[in-house]
Amino acid sequence: MSCGEPHETDCSEVLDHLYEFLDREMPDSDCTKFEVHFEECSPCLEKYGLEQAVKKLVKRCCGQDDVPTDLRAKVMGRLDMIRSGQVVPDHDVAAES
Repeated sequence: MSCGEPHETDCSEVLDHLYEFLDREMPDSDCTKFEVHFEECSPCLEKYGLEQAVKKLVKRCCGQDDVPTDLRAKVMGRLDMIRSGQVVPDHDVAAES
């Protein structure tokens, strides 16, 4: 994904390392670069906000348990379907796991 605008830090780099940023698993200098990028790039800021919301929701619902990779993929797939306007099946994603 790219917004098409030039940035000091490319959108693809930001999105490739988004979870490292969310988890604060990168150097402060890189965090600062990402923060500057989010100020300039609304599509990346939106993606960051969505990922941050999903992470908070899962943490609240699952406590300290690690999120199964397949569950996260299913939830993100469902969110992508909703955003694109597709019909979403009416069944529990968590029950599929």
